[in-house]
Amino acid sequence: MLIKRSDGAAAKQRLSAAYQGLSAGGLDRRAFLRQAGLAGTGLAALGGLNLSTARRAQAGPTNFSQPITQVKNVCTHCSVGCTVTAEVQNGVWVGQEPSFDSPINRGTHCAKGASVRELVHGDRRLKYPLKLVDGQWQRISWDVAINEIGDKLAEIRQKSGPDSVFWLGSAKFSNEGAYLFRKFAAFWGTNSVDHQARICHSTTVAGVANTWGYGAMTNSYNDIRNARTMIIMGGNPAEAHPVSLQHVLSGKEMNRANLIVIDPRFTRTAAHATEFMRIRPGTDIPIIWGLLWHIFENGWEDKEFIAQRVYGMDDVRREVAKWHPAEVERVAGVHPDQMKKIAQIFATQKPSTLIWCMGATQKTVGTANVRAYSILLLATGNVGKEGTGANIFRGHCNVQGATDFGLDVTSLPAYYGIDEAAWRHWCRVWDIPYEQMVGRFASKALMETPGIPTTRWFDAVLLPKDQVQQPDTLKGMVVVGHGGNTVTRMPEAVKGLEKLDLLVVADPHPTTFAAMSDRRNGTYLLPMCTQFEVEGSRTASNRSVQWGEKVVEPIFESKNDFELVYRLAEKLGFAGEMFKTLEVNDKKPTAESILREINRGAIASGYSGQSPERLRLHMQNQQHFDLVTLRGRPGTPVAGEFYGLPWPCWGTPEMKHPGTHLLYNTGLDVREGGGTFRARWGVEREGKTLLAEGSYSKGSELTDGYPEFTVAVLKRLGWFDELTEKEKEIIGGIGGDNIDRVSWATDLSFGIIRVALSHGCIPYGNGKARANAWNLPDPVPVHREPIYTSRPDLIEQYPTLDDRRGFRLPHLGKSVQARSPAAFRDFPIVLTSGRLVEYEGGGEETRSNPWLAELQQDMFVEVNTADAADRGIKDGQYVWVTGPEGGSKARMKALVTERVGKGVAFMPFHFGGWWQGEDRRKHYPPGTDPIVLGESVNQLTTYGYDPVTFMQETKVTLCQIRAE
Repeated sequence: MLIKRSDGAAAKQRLSAAYQGLSAGGLDRRAFLRQAGLAGTGLAALGGLNLSTARRAQAGPTNFSQPITQVKNVCTHCSVGCTVTAEVQNGVWVGQEPSFDSPINRGTHCAKGASVRELVHGDRRLKYPLKLVDGQWQRISWDVAINEIGDKLAEIRQKSGPDSVFWLGSAKFSNEGAYLFRKFAAFWGTNSVDHQARICHSTTVAGVANTWGYGAMTNSYNDIRNARTMIIMGGNPAEAHPVSLQHVLSGKEMNRANLIVIDPRFTRTAAHATEFMRIRPGTDIPIIWGLLWHIFENGWEDKEFIAQRVYGMDDVRREVAKWHPAEVERVAGVHPDQMKKIAQIFATQKPSTLIWCMGATQKTVGTANVRAYSILLLATGNVGKEGTGANIFRGHCNVQGATDFGLDVTSLPAYYGIDEAAWRHWCRVWDIPYEQMVGRFASKALMETPGIPTTRWFDAVLLPKDQVQQPDTLKGMVVVGHGGNTVTRMPEAVKGLEKLDLLVVADPHPTTFAAMSDRRNGTYLLPMCTQFEVEGSRTASNRSVQWGEKVVEPIFESKNDFELVYRLAEKLGFAGEMFKTLEVNDKKPTAESILREINRGAIASGYSGQSPERLRLHMQNQQHFDLVTLRGRPGTPVAGEFYGLPWPCWGTPEMKHPGTHLLYNTGLDVREGGGTFRARWGVEREGKTLLAEGSYSKGSELTDGYPEFTVAVLKRLGWFDELTEKEKEIIGGIGGDNIDRVSWATDLSFGIIRVALSHGCIPYGNGKARANAWNLPDPVPVHREPIYTSRPDLIEQYPTLDDRRGFRLPHLGKSVQARSPAAFRDFPIVLTSGRLVEYEGGGEETRSNPWLAELQQDMFVEVNTADAADRGIKDGQYVWVTGPEGGSKARMKALVTERVGKGVAFMPFHFGGWWQGEDRRKHYPPGTDPIVLGESVNQLTTYGYDPVTFMQETKVTLCQIRAE
């Protein structure tokens, strides 16, 4: 991208040069032994290891006439959910194919997917446990590691309480791994358990869940083929989710569909657009309200849909009236004619869908942005039908599933929340007395209080004790599958790392946590498996659940996530209670037994029907699913079922619900995957009904709105005696003296769901979506200027929120925004960030892959041609980029381009390993340093958090760029 190469030889030579000096490159035998710690005193250290860790050398398999077997798993990068077919011979992964039978990827892979075999064969993985001693990495055994880590955790718990350890999980977990990690945090006694969704789509979950019921993508990649108009705003799927683009482009070609891209940057996705709109960063709400201004002004809204299925649209109309064309042009920089053209297309050339990703969510107004997007869909009736909906492209292979299973500081698995009723439900599932669970926490109040989020963990380390609402500040952190360069304000994060008493990093790679600070003691690195070395299920963005079979046995001394959790629980003394409901073989809980427990308890989100057997059957019969509808063809073993049994998949596996391809689709019977908006907020507000009016799903015996199902509702309808005696017995055990209060979501008998479905009703009720979400800081979204804005003149009219508290911490707003006018004088360029097709997430994994490292070897900043000319910056030269907080600076190459507008700069967020111009390769354990290193953009990103979720602001801050 940056280096203009004349031929393949030059590229090859460049990669060869990149390898020179690396700790595992070009070594003779003596040098290898020396760097592996096996020469001199290093050899003596083997005497202290368990004999099982030092294996006898022996020849590998030589009989290559053995048959090649094919094993299906799921790509471990973005959450499109591409199937990978691995070819295995003699227990070795020898080749791969991109699964032509998969209805999702249809025989295609992006660069990352095509190279996943290298993740398992990669020589840059952690090979054995390591401990940092006086700044040097020492090899230890697993037993020693678990014992020492467990002792330190117990010491922290004794001195400071369970909330002083932060448990950072991962979207790389399988569903079963994520669920187990959340269950572990509960038994440890804290809600401070989080993962990548906090920094990518927590605002999506909050925004859409508070609009129509569930916090997830409503349709699917495949269904986009039915759309006639597509708006992509805040997303760049051509690079972030490349295989998804084949569905987008197929829809464009087959339907002659409109493809509208709205973005501050001309992306690779924008190159495919029929219409491109360039906006000022941070003006999503003015753009959406500007579109709605034209829609309301011209009567293009769907009046019947609004009347029947939407609450509070008149409140939106009053806010939208302020955003006349002149004001939108003044604030967002878009011409009125283009606004009107796009508004008319979206509202009249239907079905229309709105696609977004982190360009919408990673903002101080992220939840409000998502709410505005959802309201645009409601106003135009573009929800609950083929070709419509909120198509939310998520970024990691199981970020959807990990969120679903409660790696979230606000929730237990399946979005049950953390109030007493939620805890009692999961205690019943786990077969543990509720009172005993309360005793594991510092207090019942903290048990029902959201924990510390991953965006602010370092503040919970550094702030004075009296500013953190728990017994003590954070003293320890256990990180499983998460990079350290993914949070904003990295200089503060480094200070937090250096103050921790304990840091445990469990990952196939050491990640930036191992190298970004000057810690000298108290850090442990644990080698973990990839998801190709363990069984389990993962959930794609479209809510389809896919089962991955183990491709090969774990390499080196790596262990799977299940075993790690079991060993820690065993050391800490609660494995017996935690795992008594699960199957465990040789300290390894089985994925199948974990999924069955999920099926028993995850009732509210409909993760109850996807048994291991049903999921395996789908993977074995991928060829029998329709490409567009995702429905199993008649006469096949999967006839009538939607691929991956997308949740909600109601009832028990034996009830054979087909899954829900399109959420809120009243055109289908609920027994066939149909639904309504969820009645989550009661039945009435301010004298107006919150239940649907004259709208209901096909086949429903209730032909109007109705509340969520409880025993009391069944009795009022005369359906109570349709429950079996066994179901009534189980319900009686839950409700005690008042069974009327037992709801469909806590009924472990599944009887309430069964009866509701038998009458064509959906158990969560038939309510209205909310255009006015009265429980949020801005019930109707309003524009608020970024914390650090390039338009200080707009702050008075569109200020951010007041300083406040949340998630146990101070949350600053106006006091930081007050710095903006001074900051803009010295830092006049808006800095935004995003993805590259070659890398993913924090990049440690993909930058360690030689196939991908060849494709993108340098960190860079995109600079507009005019800005570059003003500063004497030439394409490809090194520049210094500085930020407005803490003297932050970073050195990288300049890419001079018209992709970004004047006054805007763009950086990818996948790099790490450099720190303010210093190459920190030597700080990685020998042999594990990524091939490609670079500065992280998050050294420069600044303070700013969404008030609902504490999502960080990565898309709009300020910087200065100067030639070196």
